[in-house]
Formats: sequence, C-alpha cells, structure tokens
Amino acid sequence: MPRGYVALVLHAHLPYVRDREDDFSLAEKWYHEAVTETYIPLIYICQRLNRDQVPYKITISLSPPLTAMMADTLVQEHYRHYLERLRELAAREVWRTRNDPRFHVVARMYQDLFEKTYGTYLVYGGNLINAFRDLQDSGNVELITCAATHGYLPLIGLQREVVRAQIEVAVNNHRRLFGRPPAGLWLPECAYNPGDDAILRDYGLKYFFLDAHGLLYARPRPRYSIFAPVYTPAGVAAFGRDLESSKQVWSAQEGYPGDCDYREFYRDIGYDLDFDYIKPYIHPSGLRLDTGMKYYRITGKSNYKEPYVPEWASFKAHTHAGNFLFNREHQINYLADYMDRPPIIVCPYDAELFGHWWFEGPQWLESLFRQVAGLAHRPFSFITPSEYLERFPVNQPATPCMSSWGNNGYNDVWLEGSNDWIYRHLHHAAAEMIRLANQHPTAEGLLLRALNQAARELLVAQSSDWAFIMKTGTMVDYAVGRTKKHLLNFWVLTRSIEKSDLDPEKVQDLEEDNNIFPDINYRVFASR
Repeated sequence: MPRGYVALVLHAHLPYVRDREDDFSLAEKWYHEAVTETYIPLIYICQRLNRDQVPYKITISLSPPLTAMMADTLVQEHYRHYLERLRELAAREVWRTRNDPRFHVVARMYQDLFEKTYGTYLVYGGNLINAFRDLQDSGNVELITCAATHGYLPLIGLQREVVRAQIEVAVNNHRRLFGRPPAGLWLPECAYNPGDDAILRDYGLKYFFLDAHGLLYARPRPRYSIFAPVYTPAGVAAFGRDLESSKQVWSAQEGYPGDCDYREFYRDIGYDLDFDYIKPYIHPSGLRLDTGMKYYRITGKSNYKEPYVPEWASFKAHTHAGNFLFNREHQINYLADYMDRPPIIVCPYDAELFGHWWFEGPQWLESLFRQVAGLAHRPFSFITPSEYLERFPVNQPATPCMSSWGNNGYNDVWLEGSNDWIYRHLHHAAAEMIRLANQHPTAEGLLLRALNQAARELLVAQSSDWAFIMKTGTMVDYAVGRTKKHLLNFWVLTRSIEKSDLDPEKVQDLEEDNNIFPDINYRVFASR
C-alpha cells in the first residue's frame, strides 16, 4: 500500500453561450478557445497515457452547460468554422515568419497544434462527448457532473425545490450523455450550504468537494484535517482542497504559471500585427481580439517581452512537474506519521487553467503522471475519490460549514453591490415555477413544451457566471443582458400559460434559441 494518495480534479465549465444568430459571437469564442487550448489537449494527454499504459487516475468534472454545447450541432459547426480560420491564419504565419527563425518555430508549433486539433475534431465527428466517454470507459478517468447551470446553491436555494431541480437535471443529463450516473458532484464554486448534502444523497451522489476552511471549521473538527474526507449528516463524503498544492499551481505570482519562460497570455498577434493583414481573423466589426497565436514569453514583470522558445517552456514544465512530485512526497511522508491511514491530497483546479491560461499546463500534467510512474519507489499513487471511499469506507462524521472557494471564502463574490439585485428576481421566478409545476402535474402538448421551456429559461438565469462577470467588471452588459433576457422569456411564457394564450411559434422560437437539456421535465421543480 502506498504511503499516501493524490487526487487530481479538474473542473471544466463555461456558461451556456450558444448563439444561433451570430457565427462570430464573442461569448461563444470562449468555448472555441477552451476546446482548442484545454479540452482537446486534455484528451490527447489521456489518450497518450492510455496508449503507453502509464498508470494514472484523474477526476474531471464536466458541467452540464459545457456538455450541452459539446453535443450541440450548431455549436459544433461554429467551432469548425473558427478552427478553419485559425488553420488558415497559422499557414499564413508560417509563410510570413519564414525569414525570422525566432518566430518561425513558434508559428510552426501553432500550425502543428491546430492541424492536429482539427484531425481529432473530425475523428469524433465534432462531438467531444464521444471522446470523454471513451476516456471514462478506459477506467483511468472518472467523469462527474456539476449543478445543472452552475447555480450558486447557497444563494439561489431559498426554495429547496430549486436545489433539487439543479441536481436532478444535472444527474439526468450526465446519465444521458455518458451512459452511467455520476459518482460525485462538483458544487459550483465549491459553495456548500449545510443540508444540500441530503439532496445529493437522494440522487445517488457519493461525494463532493469543499475549500479547506469548509472542512477545517466542520463540527466536530476533523481529526485528520483536510487529508481524509468526512461524512456529512446525510452520509455523503466531503473532500477538502489542499492549500499547499493549490498555491503551487494557481498562483500567478508564486506558482508555476508565472515563470518567465512560459508563454505570455496577454500578447497576441490579434493586437500586434497590421490591421489589414489580421482583419480576416478578428471580429468582422474590426474589433481586435485574441487569435490564440502568441509569440512571446512572460520574460519579466515589465512590458518588455522576448520571443517564446518552445523547448525552454517544455523543459520548465517538466522541471515544475518534478518539483510538484517532490513536494507531495514530502508532504505525504510527514502526514503519514500522524495518521492511521494513508493521507489523501486533494488537488482541484479549473480545467481551463491548463492550456488556455497556462499554455504549458497540459505538458506539466502529462509529465507529472509519467514521472511518478517512472519512479521505482512509487512515493504515492493517484486515485479518484470513488476509489478512496471504496478502500476506506469508514470516515469521521461531521457537518461542514457554509463556505465557497471564492475571495474571502464565503459568498462575497456572488453577493455584493454589482450583482445583489438579481436574487430577488431569481427567487420570485423560482416561486412561480414551483407553483406552476405543482398546478400542472400532467401537462401535455403545447402546455408541456411551454413549461419545459420556462424551466430552461429559469435554470440558465440561475447560472453563477452572470453574477461573477458582474463582479469582475468585464463584459458586464452581456451578463446583465443574459440575466434579464432569460427572466423576461420566463415571464412571457408563464404569463401566457396563466392566460391560456400560448403562441406555438413563440414557444418554438424560444426552444430553438435556448435548447439546453432537450429531455428536461419541468416537474423537477414540483414540491415533494
């Protein structure tokens, strides 16, 4: 038995940004960039490790809005157009830089990356759900889900029916797409509200994650701190985030991603090159934006940047993976002396950090798995939370405290001056949705479709992303607009239901505009 375990957990999530009217939607571009720089590179890593029979385990949370976009044919088509433009730009860049070896090697790197990405995309018919399902079936990747639309449960859960609906829709969506129920759930923003664990239990979920203080301030205090899970009063396991390993990867100042040899995220040819040259690859309005091709390394803290050197960056990713291994080994050796079981170090990260924000993150991740596998003394083993609970089914009972992984550890980010106005509207709409679900238990035909669409509109309005964007101050108008749009759609539908004057064309138009969760049943909001 190893002296300890490391559970790597990646949470992959984007808000539902499908736009059926705009092939150049700036919001949908978030999805395009994440597919190119994070999701497909993650698929590559796991495929290579499987091919080489490297022992590894990783848990990936795929949020329902993200999987809905992966499975959507319109979004797939938009992404294909995006990638084709990117391939064309890369080819032009290889030619443009042919006499400058400093940048030519980087242009060739991007061309290889985009061509390989395009090939992978075609292999899976544009639907990455198929790729992740294959990885799940390999036995080394555990896929879990998140709340239906990443709703911040402690704040939207004034009515318990809302929490139940967010969980039930998520579990049903995951089962439909991946052929099996999820074993665990990523609480949006790691936001825990005591009592929600009972709802997770009702849907067969065995575990979730908390930030460290959510577990450290549990009652009674956990005997093994954050290095073993606790069972909540409902019998669901709560795993705590390890702070030490988190800081090594998360911190832009002290963590690995800030190294001077890594790619500079904020320097893109979309802003650097001549306007007429770059115009076909930026927004049709002429708005300059990131193309994904960045030629410089971080270099230092000033605006002076030197050319990116792929070999140097790869070497640093390998070195930093070794450093992470070294620190986990010493951490586990220290902890093991004080515990009657092997400690588990839980390392959860946003998936988009790897590749999108930290370009070399996927290389770091693959190198870490390979370096651990290559050591004769095997300092620790990677494990999924499900496997840990199978090996150690007896754990301390405790009640975690309300918490999140946001700034200051509680609800501050999602409830402050810029976004607090949304909750009275969300609570009011939820009360109406619950009332209608109770009033119409057996709806059929057009009424059934209208109630289902009202449920979709409410769920998307509840996304934590809108409040987060309002707080951060970027694209605030978009976040405000999305919140108001979905609430307005909701009230148009529910008022028509009340008046019995539903317009079939209007219902169909809304269904086509917001088609998330095609098999949703509005009865998830009914009181029980």
